[in-house]
Amino acid sequence: MAAMVASGRRAPVAVYASPLERTMETARPIARQLGLRVRSDRGLLECEFGAWTGARLTSLAKKPEWRQVQQWPSGFRFPGGESFLEMQERMSSAIARLIERHAGETVVAVSHADPIKAAVASAAGTPLDLFQRLVVSPCSVSALTFTAGGPHVLAVNSTASLDELAMA
Repeated sequence: MAAMVASGRRAPVAVYASPLERTMETARPIARQLGLRVRSDRGLLECEFGAWTGARLTSLAKKPEWRQVQQWPSGFRFPGGESFLEMQERMSSAIARLIERHAGETVVAVSHADPIKAAVASAAGTPLDLFQRLVVSPCSVSALTFTAGGPHVLAVNSTASLDELAMA
């Protein structure tokens, strides 16, 4: 993936990652390939799952609340954690900061599946309640561009070349 990102049409000028080790491990080879360092950004963190942290998905899927997580996420708050709406706002704020800091430039932001899906949904104008329909696999690339006319979704869950990511 590092070579794929580095070989894009517009080389990234910065690499950011959630401070969690698994995202830092993904970001380091990308940054190394680009000759950059990884910058940590707490806004890119995974959703705070509270009491559900560390539980197996198979166990959580048996909970009565699981249906709401899948079908009405905008109305759900993890016990002792954050809501999907708060996570989406945190992620959107982090992206807005990166856009302001790197206006007109390309950056890499390494995060987690749910925050990435929330960011893609927001950029696409898709309600948060439909974001569970998006698929974001580990080490895939989702690409957004932000213009004066608004955001555009260039790719979601890509594992192919990034040549197609240039806006015409």
